[in-house]
Amino acid sequence: MMYHTAKLYSDMGKNVLIDGILVEREEIKPHYHQLLEILRDNPLDVVEVYCPPDICRQRNLRRQDRWEAQSDEQSELMAKDIRCTLRVDTSIHSPAECADIILWQLFKQ
Repeated sequence: MMYHTAKLYSDMGKNVLIDGILVEREEIKPHYHQLLEILRDNPLDVVEVYCPPDICRQRNLRRQDRWEAQSDEQSELMAKDIRCTLRVDTSIHSPAECADIILWQLFKQ
């Protein structure tokens, strides 16, 4: 439903941001291809928000609401061969810097 709702807003000329991960769990396969099909006639930019695994593990432990290997397990569920327009690395840039990079690259703002 989320992608159909995003399509509706996109059809109305609105920019839509979806914060999520493209996992390929058995009950929703092929997740990434469904996204591409639903939004095939709409502008679509996929931004990879990346962090090296060792830093993800450290962050998971500091957060205390995640287990150490949670990011590793989620990474294994990710769809393969995702075509990304842009990649930002949260180990190098702050959240605000990542947002600025995304805005600049996608909207030249």
